Amino acid sequence: MHETAVVEGLMRILTEHAKQNGVDRVVAVKLKIGRLRGIDSRQIRLAFEIFAEGTLAEGARLDIDDVGVTAKCRTCSTVFEVEKYHFVCSGCGGSDADVLTGRELYIESFEAAKT
Repeated sequence: MHETAVVEGLMRILTEHAKQNGVDRVVAVKLKIGRLRGIDSRQIRLAFEIFAEGTLAEGARLDIDDVGVTAKCRTCSTVFEVEKYHFVCSGCGGSDADVLTGRELYIESFEAAKT
């Protein structure tokens, strides 16, 4: 389950940034996760709850922005949404495209509090 590894990394980053900024508690975290990552948001939430227990992020709200897949056709330059991992241009029907969104995996922001 790679969701566990993702949350371990998330907790490491939050802890480092909190220490650097004199933060005592993380109140909320906003993640961006692209659909091409194949990550289950429910598993992320569960792992976050478990890993946050007893840390500065315990009880923090976790917001996940699920980013859809878009691509740009190399033939006609049409930007299109990729549905069900079917990379077919809506402009020309071609399948030679560059992925624009859907690979994201990062902390967009987090709210913190000092006590």
